Amino acid sequence: MGLLAYLKTQFVLHLLIGFVFVVSGLVINFIQLCTLVLWPLNKQLYRRLNCRLAYSLWSQLVMLLEWWSCTQCTLFADQATIDRLGKEHAIIILNHNFEIDFLCGWTMCERFGVLGSSKVLAKRELLCVPLIGWTWYFLEIVFCKRKWEEDRDTVIAGLKRLADYPEYMWFLLYCEGTRFTEKKHRVSMEVAASKGLLPLKHHLLPRTKGFTTAVQCLRGTVAAIYDVTLNFRGNKNPSLLGILYGKKYEADMCLRRFPLEEIPQDEKEAAQWLHKLYQEKDALQEMYNEKGVFPGEPFRPARRPWTLLNFLFWATVLLSPLFSFVLGVFASGSPLLILTFLGFVGAASFGVRRLIGVTEIEKGSSYGNQEFKKKE
Repeated sequence: MGLLAYLKTQFVLHLLIGFVFVVSGLVINFIQLCTLVLWPLNKQLYRRLNCRLAYSLWSQLVMLLEWWSCTQCTLFADQATIDRLGKEHAIIILNHNFEIDFLCGWTMCERFGVLGSSKVLAKRELLCVPLIGWTWYFLEIVFCKRKWEEDRDTVIAGLKRLADYPEYMWFLLYCEGTRFTEKKHRVSMEVAASKGLLPLKHHLLPRTKGFTTAVQCLRGTVAAIYDVTLNFRGNKNPSLLGILYGKKYEADMCLRRFPLEEIPQDEKEAAQWLHKLYQEKDALQEMYNEKGVFPGEPFRPARRPWTLLNFLFWATVLLSPLFSFVLGVFASGSPLLILTFLGFVGAASFGVRRLIGVTEIEKGSSYGNQEFKKKE
């Protein structure tokens, strides 16, 4: 193990990275709060400012993937599709099998200039998560309780508000609703059989309400749907902790573009289109497992320096006073002050670990297990 690889495994460095992310995030959230006064005066200026503030936070996570772990992301698509990326509003459909699938999606957003304006249909519980949920609130992210009777009006209103968004946005949909686990897959396929739908081997049965509603509300705004099927070489199952420890992964993403005009306007027909799409995604995953490659021409968009420069800016601003404070604490020789500081370090470590835990599959939501509970 080289010196750099060894340093990446050290807890102290992880703690410093976490400190920079959390404190800069709180600063960014405060600035976002201050921008609320702009909403009634100039809504589009408010949006543009918050896109850049969100970029300053999210790009720190992308930096970990691109520059800290040096994970490589390869797209498999045709040249015409590549040429359109970042130049139109789009709905992104991504499989939800991995702990860092969102991070691979974000790195593509960053490389094509839409990271700050990226959107998602998120579970309402995330609204209470510091930094993540708070930043999303100011970005007009659509939150839902996953109970359609309660969500319908909120989701429709939130999507329609995005119709005049001033910057190109990618709206991410995890149509499976939750991360893939064997337990959830078993239940999902029982539901598929009861509805007369073909079984899926590598995906959960897609939930169609969010998709059909997004298509209906964003028709006329969104130009296309991008279907993204993600997998990792070597049958790896990466984690955010692995990224933090500097582990390098190789992500492959099969990208297909569907003009929105091809999606049926009728809700039932659009739902059938989505089920057919997931049959195709399943076949793509099976092909990848057999051949180790997706169809299409491979493209590896170059990483940009902005994520690294942004992190170095925040690290310079925040770590200098931190080091001065720590030296002052230990120079004081006060046992009470030193113990208090160590207690704060322990609490900070716990908080950072809890934030990482949000991405872990085994700590994911119980959504998708309801039918299983009923059977039991």
